[in-house]
Amino acid sequence: MADSNVMIKVQHVHKRYGSVLALEDLSLEVLQGAVYGLIGPNGAGKTTLLRILSALISPTSGQVWLDNEEVTQSPASIRRKIGYMPDFFGVYPDLTSTEYLEFYAGISGVSRSSLAGAIKDLLELVNLTDKRDAPVETLSRGMKQRLCLARALIHDPQILLLDEPASGLDPGARVEFRELLRALQGMGKTIVVSSHILLDLAEMCSNIAIIRAGHLVIEGDVEHVIRALGGAQRIQARVLERAEEAVQLLKDRPEISSVSLESENGNGQVIHADFSGDDLALHRILAALIANNILVVSFSPLKAVDRLEEVYMSIMEGVNSL
Repeated sequence: MADSNVMIKVQHVHKRYGSVLALEDLSLEVLQGAVYGLIGPNGAGKTTLLRILSALISPTSGQVWLDNEEVTQSPASIRRKIGYMPDFFGVYPDLTSTEYLEFYAGISGVSRSSLAGAIKDLLELVNLTDKRDAPVETLSRGMKQRLCLARALIHDPQILLLDEPASGLDPGARVEFRELLRALQGMGKTIVVSSHILLDLAEMCSNIAIIRAGHLVIEGDVEHVIRALGGAQRIQARVLERAEEAVQLLKDRPEISSVSLESENGNGQVIHADFSGDDLALHRILAALIANNILVVSFSPLKAVDRLEEVYMSIMEGVNSL
């Protein structure tokens, strides 16, 4: 690989299981230190791709490079660089958290001299220090997920491959897991994480890839993906009264292509509008509302993640095509 900033490079990969084509001509790149999201419905091919990246299975055709090494040529070396967290726990309920990590440290070839310190640091990182002597079977689902992440980190890999790590977690546990991934990125880890739940990924990923039926639909940063798939920028305004006048004023602006009005609630009415201008045009629209004595309570562009959800759903329904 010529680009030293590219940690993972997938080139024209196909993977066939008998008559089933799980991946078809898939190519993508992951930069060093990135948090890269694989997004797609169950059965899209995300797990197959992660298993290829972790050198557990080989592609039927195509090439995969990790840190300048071709995966099929040096699988043992690749596995030392990879921390893989599958979509199942793989825990041994009779072991304590410490014994569990000791077991996987042995499999990963971690030296006995550094093992105690490594386990102590990992349990602290995943906030399980007080559970070091607790049997794995007594841990909550969120704790088990964090323990499995510690297992993937036991040999200090450069790259983390996480398959549906937030599946089944409650909202609080998902937030904790996202914060943990941000901390790992801060340590210089390159992270590839898959999910069929868009909101698990979009706010923390530097880049995303949308995969459907083994095909790469698109990859890039969130804004690039939205714009490439026809997702317009959207603004949201909440007004206390005269909502119909506000709607008409917005419709008359050349930067506005579509306006919708939500039903009234106790705090006024909410207006959504598709917007194609720049920040100055956004300011002028707000100024026009105020100049016409419209009582604007809030006015702001919607976050990219909110618009990405809409674009993603339209892709999964087959509305958009490339």
